[in-house]
Formats: sequence, structure tokens, C-alpha cells
Amino acid sequence: MSADTFSLPSVVRRTLRSSARLLAAGMLLGGAASAAPATSPELVANKHVHAGDLNVGYADLGPADGEVVILLHGWPYDINSYAEVAPKLAAKGYRVIVPNLRGYGNTRFLSDKTPRNAEPAALASDVIALMDALNIRKATLAGFDWGARSADIVAALWPERVKALVSVSGYLIGSQESGRQPLPPAAELQWWYQYYFATARGQDGYARYTHDFAKQIWKLASPQWKFDDATFDRSAANLDNPDHVAITIHNYRWRLGLAEGEPKYAALERKLAQAPVITVPTITIEGDANGAPHPKPEDYAKKFVGKYEHRTFTGGIGHDAPQEDPTEFTQAVIDATHL
Repeated sequence: MSADTFSLPSVVRRTLRSSARLLAAGMLLGGAASAAPATSPELVANKHVHAGDLNVGYADLGPADGEVVILLHGWPYDINSYAEVAPKLAAKGYRVIVPNLRGYGNTRFLSDKTPRNAEPAALASDVIALMDALNIRKATLAGFDWGARSADIVAALWPERVKALVSVSGYLIGSQESGRQPLPPAAELQWWYQYYFATARGQDGYARYTHDFAKQIWKLASPQWKFDDATFDRSAANLDNPDHVAITIHNYRWRLGLAEGEPKYAALERKLAQAPVITVPTITIEGDANGAPHPKPEDYAKKFVGKYEHRTFTGGIGHDAPQEDPTEFTQAVIDATHL
């Protein structure tokens, strides 16, 4: 399908859900808005596997022989972005793997000598290493923020390992060279934290105020999402990983060419710098209230040359689409596996 093609059932579902949200808030009845939403059940990474440079902590839901879906979270979030999506998919018969990324939760580096490297090729290679460690030949990948970038890269460089792709904010593959190019002032303003992290003050500040910083990003990225303290605190606990600050700082400094990657990923980064197209069946998603920096859907639609559909989540959905609208996100993953 083209980027502006939407199925009638999908539109109807969104309309009904939007009405239901308004009704629940008392708005359709003229009442006051409801209190903060109840916190969904916690998603626990209670399994571990050695994969590449890491001992990966991950959640594993659904039947062991089910079709595999791997859900990838972003920064500064955690696997609980999928606390509702993962059980919904498992109930449909999928085997759902939700790993803590390097620098998050109970995922740890196997060696103190390994560079705390967060360049895109390294994060994407972690996904392949995890699939190899779990003997998963092929999976549907879904993600947002850092997770969407990694999913895009795996789909572009290892398409034989990807059945389908669900990517919030679409095509996020970049390079150091593109990162060095100046943007218009309004766009640069959205990246304020990237420049903050480029300084020693920023690194120290993030280390000192990690939870406060993350909450600020959540509010800016999803200005209409009224998450409660319990929801945030549950995810913030997974930012207390001993490598989290180093991973975060390296990721954003690498983008500006202020930090180097590892030689073993250099060939992959050269391929990514060519902005390769993605051939696997794909559904891209954008929230209608995404306050984080993101490209326009019409700017990246041509990068997806296989079966393709774009969906806009309405009703004030921000950056963390799977947590803010788990029902529609779940349906997008299911639909992508059938493209």
C-alpha cells in the first residue's frame, strides 16, 4: 500500500478508541477529566542469554514455537513500553521477545574492557547476536526511537532475518556525515539535549539527574500523555544500569562526530551511510502529537520499497506509541506479519 492508504477497519478502530478515551475522561458528558490512568502490569526481563558482547536480560512471552516478534525500546524508556503490547501479542499465539538494550535494566557487558559503544551499527548488531543466541532464524521487528533505528538497520542490512518491520517515525538510518550537517534553527532547538550531552557539564548533569532528565524528555516527547508516577518510576528504575550514562552520552556524541565507534562496525556504518532502502514488508507509524524530533512520513516513504503502509495514531499520541496506544500498536504488528 502507499504511504497514505488506510484500511477502513483501522480507521474505525481508531475512531472508536478516541471516542472511548473521551468518554472515559468525562469530556463527552461535560464532566471533569479523569485522574491519571492506572499503571499496566510490569514487564519483567526474567531471562538471560549471552549474545555478542552482552549478557542480555529479556522478557519471553507466548508459546515457544510461536511466530517470533522482537520488540525494541528507545531512550530514555525501557521494556515496559511494551507492558501491554507483549501480552496482547502472546495471547494471539506469537512468541514475543523484549530485550533490555545495552545500558538498560539487567543487561550487562560481558567484559569491563569492551567499549561502552552505542553507535547504531553496534545496537543493531546486538539484535542479530540475540537472534543467533536464541536460535531465531527470522522475526518480525518492531520498535520506536533507538529501537526503531535498530530495527530499520537490521531490516536494511540483514533482510533475510526479518519477516516484517514496524517502525515508529519511519526511516531513521543515518550516519556521522549526515549528523554533521546543520539544520534550520527550529529543528536544531529540538535537539537541545544532544548538544548538552556534547559537554562535560551535560554528562555530569545526566549522571546526577538521570530520572529527572528522563521525565522531562517523556513530557516533551509526548505532551498529551498523562502518565502516572508509577508508570514512570517503573521504567526509570531500568535506567539505573551502571553503563546507562556512558551508553547515552556515546550515542549522541557519535552522531555529531565527537566520539568514534569501534573498527569492527566500520564496514556496516559505511553501508548505512549510503542510506540503503528497506525491502521487507513494513508498517510505519507516527503519533499525531509526537513532540520528539522526527521526519515527515512523506519524506521517507520511498525508502520502503517492499509492501508498505503508513499509519498515523490519533487522539494525542506522542513518541512512545506502543505504551500510549497499545491496542493500535499491537494491531499494526499483527497486520505487518500478514502483509
